[in-house]
Amino acid sequence: MLPPPEQEEPIKPLVVRRLEITNFRGVKKGTVEFHGDTLLVGGNNAGKSTICEALELVLGPERGYRRPIVNEHDFHAGRYLDDEGNPQPILIDVVLLNLPDEMEKKLFSKTRPWSDTKGGFLDIDGAVPEDTDVDDVCRALPLKFVGYYDRQEDDFVGATYFSHPVEEVAEDDENFDKPQTGLTFFNREWKLRCGFIYLRTLRTGRRALSLQRGSLLDTILRLGDTGKESMWESTLKQLSSLDPAIGDIPQLESIQDQVRDRMGRFVGLSHDDDATGFFASDLTRDNLREVVQLFLKSSESNHPVPFDRLGTGSVNALVFALLTHIADLRGSNAIIFAMEEPEIALPPHAQRRIAKYLLRNMGQAIITSHSPYVIEEFDLKAVTSITRKDGELSSDRIDVDKVKASALRMNRRQLAEAVLARGVVVAEGDTEAKMLLAASYVYEAVDTTGKYVPLDLIGVSVFDATSQSSVPKWGPFFETLNKVTFAFHDKPKKAWTESQQEALGTYQINFESDYSGSEELLVAELPNHVLKRFLEAAASHAEYPTDKGYLSNEPSESEVSELARKVLFHKKGSGFAALAIEQCQALDELPVTIKEFLDQVGATMALPSLDTEPESDDIEEGDGEGDDDPLADIDLDDIL
Repeated sequence: MLPPPEQEEPIKPLVVRRLEITNFRGVKKGTVEFHGDTLLVGGNNAGKSTICEALELVLGPERGYRRPIVNEHDFHAGRYLDDEGNPQPILIDVVLLNLPDEMEKKLFSKTRPWSDTKGGFLDIDGAVPEDTDVDDVCRALPLKFVGYYDRQEDDFVGATYFSHPVEEVAEDDENFDKPQTGLTFFNREWKLRCGFIYLRTLRTGRRALSLQRGSLLDTILRLGDTGKESMWESTLKQLSSLDPAIGDIPQLESIQDQVRDRMGRFVGLSHDDDATGFFASDLTRDNLREVVQLFLKSSESNHPVPFDRLGTGSVNALVFALLTHIADLRGSNAIIFAMEEPEIALPPHAQRRIAKYLLRNMGQAIITSHSPYVIEEFDLKAVTSITRKDGELSSDRIDVDKVKASALRMNRRQLAEAVLARGVVVAEGDTEAKMLLAASYVYEAVDTTGKYVPLDLIGVSVFDATSQSSVPKWGPFFETLNKVTFAFHDKPKKAWTESQQEALGTYQINFESDYSGSEELLVAELPNHVLKRFLEAAASHAEYPTDKGYLSNEPSESEVSELARKVLFHKKGSGFAALAIEQCQALDELPVTIKEFLDQVGATMALPSLDTEPESDDIEEGDGEGDDDPLADIDLDDIL
C-alpha cells in the first residue's frame, strides 16, 4: 500500500508580531505583542485606537499623503521639544514575520533572526552563533516610524524606515543630527506589499466610500485593472471639452461678449472669439477626489442619493462589502487588517458574521471591540487586554492554561462579557449569580437616597463558576486580565487546600458567607413576611414543586420558614432564590449578608457621579471625526 502523499505546509501570512510605541498620543511608552489574529479589549482611553493609528503610521501606504503626517497633538503630552529645545520624536517600531519569499530575498540584509521561543531577536549585543540554534528561528523585518518637529522647516515631518542595519553617517551629512540618522527609507511600494488596511468604523462615512487617497474605492482602483493611470486625466479633459460647450449657452454667450468688450479696454485680450469662455470646471485631480461621490438607491425609495445620506448601518455594510472585494483582489490571507469596533451600528448577527469573515479571509485581523458577540468568535488566546497608566501602555493575553479548555468552551458567552467588564464577581453557582443580580436591582429600587449604583452600571459582570470548588481557579485567570475581581461563595464543607487559598488570595475581595448554602442565607436573613410574599408568588409559578405543599390560610412563622426552605432547596438554580429577593420592598428587608457584599463591591468600583462627571471622560482617542446618522439595523445576508 502506497503511503499517503505528503501535504505541503500552508504558507503563513505576513503578520505584525510586535509593536513598540514611544511618545505617541496618550502613550509615553508601551509594547504590544501580537500572536496572529488579535482582539484588543480594554476600557475607554486605554489606548486601543492609538495602537491602530500607530500601525497605520508605520505600514499605511496612503498615510504619507497627509500633510503634516503628524501634528502637535500626536506627541505625548504635546511635548515635541524638550526643555533645551531638542526634538522629542515619535518612535513606533514594528516587527513583521513570515515575509513572502520574494520579499525576504530582496530585503534579506534588512532582516534579523527572530525566535518566539527566545522572545525576540537573536543577534543582540553579546550574542554568539549558538544562540540561533533554535527550532523556530526565522527572519523578521524590523521597521520604525520616526515623526518629529523640524525646526528648520518649522513643520512636522515623519516617515517609515528600515530599522536595521543602522549605517554610519558622516558629520557633514544633512541627516547627521536627525532622529532617523543612519536609517534607510521604507517606501510606499514596500508598504503596498505589506497589504495593511485600517478601517475606523466610527469615521467610515467621511472617506471610505469616496475616491480620496487611501479610501476603499481608491484601494480597489489601485489593486484592480490597468487603465487607472489615465483615469483622472481623461475625466478632466471631458469636463473641459463638453459638447456643446458651457459657453455656447445663449445667455452665457451674451455675458461673454459684454465681458470681452469691457475688459478689452483695459487688458490686452486675445482677438479670438474665445478670448473669454465658460467651462464646466477648473477642478484638479485632488479636487475630483474630494467631490466625486458614490450615489446609491435603496430598495425603499428607488431614488439615488449620496452614500452618506444612508443610515450608518447601511454605510458600514457597504464598506464591509468593499472589504470583501479588496480581500479577493489581494488574494486569500494577504491582508493585515485593523478595524475599530465592528459593532457600531450593526446588529449582533452581523457583528458575528463580520468577525467570522475577517478571521477566515484576512492574513491577520487586529480588531478593537466592546462587543461580546465579536469576542465570542475569537479564540481566547487571541484576546489581549490593553491598559494604560501614567502614559505606560501594557498588554496582557489571557492565560488559558489556568483553566481547562472544556471550561473555557462552556463559558464563552460569560467570558466574553467578563473580559469586557471593569470588574468581575465570581459567584459560586447559578443560584448565587441570579440572586446577586436580583439583589443589585432591588437595592437600587428601594434605596431612597439614590446613592447605590447597580452592578451593571459600574461595569461589573457576574460570572457563574458552576460550583464552589471552581471559585478559586477563576481568580488567577481574571487576574491576568487586570480585572478587579470579587468572589462570593458559601462556607465550604471542608477546608480549602493550600493551593485553593492561594488562588482565592488573588481576589480583591474574597467574600465567604456564614451559611452553608444560599437557601439557608435567605431563610435566615429575609424577614418572615418577605418569605411569605415569596411563597405566595411562587405558588402561581409553572415550576412550583406542588409536592412540597402550600401555605395554610394563617401560617405560623415556622411554617413559612420551613416551606420556604423546602421550595428553595428543591428549585435550586431555577431562579427561585432571585424571586425571593425580588419580594423585598424596603432596604431593611434585603439580606444583610448580600447587602454588605454589594456595598463592598460598590465602594471598590465606584464611578464619578453623573452630575459632576465631564462628558468627555468616556471618549476614545481618535481623530475626532464621526458620523451623525442614526443607528440602522441591517442584514448582510445578501452581501456576504
